[in-house]
Amino acid sequence: MWSWVAHRITGVLVFFFLLVHVADTALVRISPEAYNDALELYKTPLVNLMEVGLVGAVLYHALNGVRIILIDFWAKGPKYQKSMLRSIIVVWLIVMIPGAYFMLLRTFQTLFGASS
Repeated sequence: MWSWVAHRITGVLVFFFLLVHVADTALVRISPEAYNDALELYKTPLVNLMEVGLVGAVLYHALNGVRIILIDFWAKGPKYQKSMLRSIIVVWLIVMIPGAYFMLLRTFQTLFGASS
């Protein structure tokens, strides 16, 4: 059940990101200054952390979507659904841990004064 809930939540989060992305991209035609201000906002540590969350949400949603397809269309899918869930969690961690490290590296360097 929790994988179902997480799949719905990550789907909604990705949808709202796409709405915001379309809106902020449209700013360039309305007000280039507002667009530049939005780009400056995106360089903040909080937004960088939100980007990591977005990548995690998209990755989980995609992996779990493949699992759902396998459950629906593979005759043995329901039998192996729990092991497939464990597998996607492992794959998610293997991808997210180094991904989050590299995504947050610039923010940590900025916050703690390390030079690149």
